[in-house]
Amino acid sequence: MKELVGNCCICGKDLYCLDGFFNGVYTENNETICFDCIEEREKSAD
Repeated sequence: MKELVGNCCICGKDLYCLDGFFNGVYTENNETICFDCIEEREKSAD
């Protein structure tokens, strides 16, 4: 089952819940971010 949950707040990519697993990150600031953008954010923080 694939259900649209929202969009990445950085790049705008659609984020889905796939068989009960969210394919992104939900931050403490109530943002949804795709895995690609979260990786870039972590790289730039180093």
